[in-house]
Amino acid sequence: MKIKSSMIDKDLRTMGRIFKIFNSTFTESRLRLFSKLCKIKFKVKDDTIQFSEKYIPRKDGSNMRVCVFKPLKPEENVPGVLWLHGGGYAIGFPEQAKTIAKKLIEVSNCVVIAPDYRMSIEAPYPAAIEDCYDALLWMKNHVKELGIKDNQLMVGGDSAGGGLTASLTLYARDKGEVSVAFQMPLYPMLDDRMTSESAKDNNAPVWNSKSNYYAWKLYLGKLFGSHDVPCYAAPARALDYSKLPPTLTFVGELEPFRDETIQYVENLKKAGVPVAFEIYKGCYHAFDQMCPKAEVSRKATAFLVNSFKFAVEHYFAEQ
Repeated sequence: MKIKSSMIDKDLRTMGRIFKIFNSTFTESRLRLFSKLCKIKFKVKDDTIQFSEKYIPRKDGSNMRVCVFKPLKPEENVPGVLWLHGGGYAIGFPEQAKTIAKKLIEVSNCVVIAPDYRMSIEAPYPAAIEDCYDALLWMKNHVKELGIKDNQLMVGGDSAGGGLTASLTLYARDKGEVSVAFQMPLYPMLDDRMTSESAKDNNAPVWNSKSNYYAWKLYLGKLFGSHDVPCYAAPARALDYSKLPPTLTFVGELEPFRDETIQYVENLKKAGVPVAFEIYKGCYHAFDQMCPKAEVSRKATAFLVNSFKFAVEHYFAEQ
């Protein structure tokens, strides 16, 4: 799907041109370099929320860092949200969750947990999903310490974090150890096969077919290109969408993940899962983060926040 500048929302075009320059030099080696840069620790400075770090155990005996975002005046028995950052499974860090955490905290006083899950550069699938599941179980087992409700454990993420969200809810459903009340896989990275119209020959800003190919190759390792990729790695390969949690998602009209997100939503609806879904015209990947002041980004943010508020009031899952 070839993207012309005239197809892009006017408020997103300037940033789009900047990212086009970056995209033209995108390579697997550059992705590896960015992964190293993401190891630099970033300080979270914000006087409107509480921020702390904890180290929690993995099943293999090692420890994983998690970032905890809370209201300045925490309440008891609030929703707990596990937020999974994006970055193509290869780059990124949990502090990226600060902006979305603030928005969710403002409307619900929730607690947001963001795990520093392992990147594909060093540990391909299944490392990331195992880390996220360990973090979800840790939340369930520490609800009193965190001040959260055990019947409102929610999961969300953007881009690769959206893909991990969809993977994690499938994994949690099948394991039967923890129940998820609501999921928010935003413009999720779901399908390693990359055969849809929007995924093929896509030259959109921010994320395109080339970057998508390299990211899946690194994440899947030896599984890449095979028929043996499990749905916990690529949720679009799932055959059973029943008993998944109510879902909120949105996607840009011009991005590679458009068609796989549409198909994912259709599969959920066919299985009887409530879904709130929007497609934003003229938008490339992660437009709401790249251009947060654009009118279309404000609309997407309002949709996210209002849908989350509805979920807090209506969706629960007993453990």
